Amino acid sequence: MIVGARPRFRQIIIEVWKPLTILFVWDVAVTAFHMMTPIKEPPLPTALFGTAIALFMGFRTNAAYARWWEARTLWGALINASRSLARITRSLTKGEPEGSEMRHNIILRQIAFAHSMRCQLRRQSPYEDIARIAGTDVADMAVARLNPANALLEDISGIYADALAESRITEIQQATVERVLIDIANAQGGMERIKNTPLPNGFRFFPNLFTRVFCVLLPIALVESLGLATPIGSTLIGLVFLAVLSIGEDLTDPFANSVHDVPLTAMCRTIEIDLLQTAGLPAPEPLTPDHGVLW
Repeated sequence: MIVGARPRFRQIIIEVWKPLTILFVWDVAVTAFHMMTPIKEPPLPTALFGTAIALFMGFRTNAAYARWWEARTLWGALINASRSLARITRSLTKGEPEGSEMRHNIILRQIAFAHSMRCQLRRQSPYEDIARIAGTDVADMAVARLNPANALLEDISGIYADALAESRITEIQQATVERVLIDIANAQGGMERIKNTPLPNGFRFFPNLFTRVFCVLLPIALVESLGLATPIGSTLIGLVFLAVLSIGEDLTDPFANSVHDVPLTAMCRTIEIDLLQTAGLPAPEPLTPDHGVLW
């Protein structure tokens, strides 16, 4: 996620320079043809066409941003639920002879769960992160399943079930923990829904098509009034439409591991720090933006 008070114009140019260059060459060609031939270009309703495209792109961008914001909200819920789980675990295991081991096992698995979700949403292998945090045995168990994060969540629930069977906690206490685990599972399901359910194809195909058609017709409509300034005027207008199109495309997948996605790595580090400190274990430093990007 790009952080800072102002958007970076350089990033916009990086994303749209190829179609913008083609558009500028086309604008120059249309202008040169107009100047060298007596043929008069037909009037085109570009204002009406542009308004219709702008409305369509607005709906598309709003839908994409809603997905991005929901993803951020779900990760916020995961952070809160992880803190609640660690706090409840510390409270239930405080003063027990074996409480420290149980507390560490649960908290380390919850941290591994967060990193596993990050890797799964970005289509990466979670093995190294799980092994680093919870050990290779836990990592082997998790990656043997189709959904490693769900396996870790089940393992946490199993630890509490064992504690209940040994009468170390009561059924009421286990029910309290299960409610927190349900909140975590609901957040996981929401993230997987966003990742596995892209925007309808029409929301992606038609804005791209109509915007490019509009950019092709634009210099033909402007050359009569702008003359030699047509390449500049048409390219600037095209830049606006292409930038809005790129914004909608960037927000469509909030877990794409790009500069525009939700900062999963930073949020996993937040969970890791908070839970390790709750367990009384050494914690790493928070992540800082890398060249203006928080990953």
